[in-house]
This record gives sequence, structure tokens and C-alpha cells, in this order.
Amino acid sequence: MKIQIINGPNLNLLGVREKSIYGNTGFESYLEDLRKQYPLVQIDYYQSNVEGELINKLHDVGFSFDGVVLNAGAYTHTSVAIADAIAAITTPVIEVHISNVYKREEFRHHSMLAASCKGVIAGFGLESYRLGIESFII
Repeated sequence: MKIQIINGPNLNLLGVREKSIYGNTGFESYLEDLRKQYPLVQIDYYQSNVEGELINKLHDVGFSFDGVVLNAGAYTHTSVAIADAIAAITTPVIEVHISNVYKREEFRHHSMLAASCKGVIAGFGLESYRLGIESFII
């Protein structure tokens, strides 16, 4: 099984940015734990702050991987282009968020991506990614 994790803008700063919301752990450290937890699953990781690069990555893996776990960051609430990319591929996508976006600012309560995704997981910290992976395994 091959799963692609894609992180969007500002998620390269996990562990140092807004720790009260996003925690103290950098994603690379968490990724090591995920790979140990799922040794039979190929877990690839990609992060970009650039919308077009996220779309290119979705196109790259969207016909050959078993699943995508996507945290598009703020693009979740603004990007029709990423929603269109998700709709265009055959690989199922799980939208994930570290924080509970519904406890935050009103603009974060709407996802442009959710309707094109298999499901949405939010509010479980970094464990949202593990839950996304689990959704493809079960």
C-alpha cells in the first residue's frame, strides 16, 4: 500500500509555530513514528507553501497511490483549484486538520475541498494523520 501525505502552507513550521494550537512536535519527527507504526505501508511525504506545487503533487500521485492524506492548511478555505485537482484524480483523498477548525475563526468553518474528499478528520492533533492512514487500511 502506498499513501502520500501532503502538507500545505506553514506546516513546515510545525513544532515552532503557534504551539498552543499545533503542538511542540515537528512533522518529520512524527512521520518517523508513523512509518514505524505502519511498516508494511509506504508513506511518502511532501510539503509546499505554494498552491500550484500542491496541485502538481496531487496530479503526480493521483492515479497510482492508494490514498492521499492532505492538510492543505489555509488553502482548505480558499482553493477551488485544489478542490478541482482532488476531483480530477482517482486516488481517494482524506482532508485532515491538526486543530478543530470549528473552534476557530468563522472563515475556517468552511472547506472548499471537503466535497471532493472521501472524508474529513479534524481536531486530533498530529494523530489526525494517523486516523487518515487508518481510514485507508480498514
